[in-house]
Amino acid sequence: MKVGNILKPAKSVPKTWWSSDDPMSIKPKFSTLSILILGEFIFGVGDALLISAEIGNTPWTVLAEGISIITGITVGQSTFAVSVVVLFLWIPIKEIPGIGTILNAIIIAVTIDIMVPILPTPENYLFKILQVFCGVILIAIGSSMYLTANLGPGPRDGWMTGIQRVTGIPIGRVRITIEVSVLVIGTLLGGNLGLGTVLFAITIGRTVAICLAISEKIGSSQINRTDLNPNQ
Repeated sequence: MKVGNILKPAKSVPKTWWSSDDPMSIKPKFSTLSILILGEFIFGVGDALLISAEIGNTPWTVLAEGISIITGITVGQSTFAVSVVVLFLWIPIKEIPGIGTILNAIIIAVTIDIMVPILPTPENYLFKILQVFCGVILIAIGSSMYLTANLGPGPRDGWMTGIQRVTGIPIGRVRITIEVSVLVIGTLLGGNLGLGTVLFAITIGRTVAICLAISEKIGSSQINRTDLNPNQ
């Protein structure tokens, strides 16, 4: 298989052998739940890498850090608080959270609080940029894992897709409007906006799409083997 084919971005979230058939399931398969939890942990580590690099965070983390500066709580606690507020914003658009939605809010916030104090902050600027790219890759891998688990979107993702469904506004416009809004508010509160934020913005979309494509290759190949051998 050519490398180019492997790295061709996916256009949608694929179905894999670990994907849940019911996004609202409260008793998912062990494999599905394990991949979901691992993916959200990896996502949190990636976010923590960006924070520790100190050259700019993701838009939502800029907001969380700004709130952290104002209130004195940790960035992880602030991230969780923002997730809870966003979940309340699901009510007017009649979105329903799944178990993955709730775990997303908890696991990512806790992981950030655990990892930020122990991760290095490089003195060399090139190493800071490298750390940002490592963070982007981990966020993309984590995103592809919890998205393919299909146990409910994260609080922010569900809010964006819900707004698109209710208003009919293209999802790209909804996403950019929300991301820019939280970035502006977070920056005004003192959150860290910088080169890392820009690098994240221009690389995360394609990187997630590539990771989803890889998940599809891995997940579908196992499905095909199972179809060939029903006793597997």
